[in-house]
Amino acid sequence: MTKNQTIPATAADPTVAAGTAQFLTPVVLGLQALAVNGKQAHWNVRGANFQSIHELLDTVVGHAQGWADDAAERIVALGLPIDARVSTVAEKTKPTAVPAGFTQWDAIVRDVLADIDAVLIDLQTAIDGLDEVDLTSQDIAIGIKAGLEKDRWFLFAHLAE
Repeated sequence: MTKNQTIPATAADPTVAAGTAQFLTPVVLGLQALAVNGKQAHWNVRGANFQSIHELLDTVVGHAQGWADDAAERIVALGLPIDARVSTVAEKTKPTAVPAGFTQWDAIVRDVLADIDAVLIDLQTAIDGLDEVDLTSQDIAIGIKAGLEKDRWFLFAHLAE
């Protein structure tokens, strides 16, 4: 006979939850901004490297969306809500370098790299701060940083000589 056991849910330490939210919320918002702006760049890239940049930007956008979800879900798993509505993202992130209209591929790559660099700064702040708060959350931030640095490398390779 199978015996079922119910494991009671335990609330996260409020200090851990608040600290995690403090460090991961800017990461979530920055990644959401990168996803929106990356899609804008994807639609409007022009020039000789159009196809490869167009497709690579879709990859960057997909990754940014997935990583934003990972970081946001960590905050929620610890018992706090996350506000990543478009209005909040616009209010809490710095203006993007990505322009509104058609742009040559090399300028688009530089603009998206600038947006990635802004998120990487928030990620490093999160990694440093979470070291004393929550190692599981820090691990999530480290994983996101590794992936985002790889995406940055793939984009930067188009500019390197």
